[in-house]
Amino acid sequence: MVPSQPHIVVVEDDAEIGALIKRYLRSQNFQVSVAGDGAEMDALLAKARVDLIVLDLMLPGEDGLSICRRVRASSDVPIIILTARVEDIDRIIGLEMGADDYLSKPFNPRELLARIKAVLRRGSSGPTAQHRAKLTFSGWQLDCALRQLHDPAGAPVGITGAEFDLLQAFCEHAGRVLTRDQLMDLTRGRISGPYDRSIDVLVSRLRQKIERNSRAPEFIQTIRSGGYLFTPEVERQ
Repeated sequence: MVPSQPHIVVVEDDAEIGALIKRYLRSQNFQVSVAGDGAEMDALLAKARVDLIVLDLMLPGEDGLSICRRVRASSDVPIIILTARVEDIDRIIGLEMGADDYLSKPFNPRELLARIKAVLRRGSSGPTAQHRAKLTFSGWQLDCALRQLHDPAGAPVGITGAEFDLLQAFCEHAGRVLTRDQLMDLTRGRISGPYDRSIDVLVSRLRQKIERNSRAPEFIQTIRSGGYLFTPEVERQ
C-alpha cells in the first residue's frame, strides 16, 4: 500500500455492491476496506486511520442513521451516506446528524468518486492566503488553515467539513444575500435539485452551534424568496 493513499471504509451489507465500489476506488488509487455492518466498521476504525466513510443506510442490526450519529459524536471523519431514492426523509435526517454528503442508489461509481474527492478536498485545500486566514465575527474565530471554529471564550466547537465550508462562505460574503444555488457553488457542493434541502439542513446545524437562540437567529437571517444573509461584521486576520 502507498502511504499517501486515502483510506476509505465502505459500510455496505450487499457483497456485490461492496465489491464493485472497492474494485473501482482501488483503481483510482484509494485504499479501500469494506465492512458489512457497524461492528465490522468499528473494528476497522479501531485499528487503522480512516479518511472517509461511505455509509449505506439500510444495514442489518444497527442501521446507518444510528451509525452516523454514533460516529459523529466521537469523530469528525467525513461521512457520505448512500440512500435509496424513496428515502428522502432518511437523507435529511442523515445530513442533520452530521453526514457531509449523500448519494442516491442506484449511482454511477464515477459520481461517488467525484463526491469523495470533493469531501476530501475540504480538509486539504492549498496554502493560499485565503485558506491561511483567520476570520472573526462577534468574538467567534474561524481558523481557515486548521479548519477549526472557536467560540468567544476561545473554546473549540465541533464542526463538520460541510458546516465549515458553509460558515466560511457566509463569512467571506457577509452582508450579502446568497441564494441556495450560490451557496452550493461556494461550498463546492453538487448540483441541487428543485427540492434539495441540504443547504437548509446545514444552516440549521450551524445555527444550533453559533446562535444564542437558533429559533430566533441573529447571525444567519432567512430572506424570504431570496436565500440567507450573514449579518455580523467579519474581520480577516
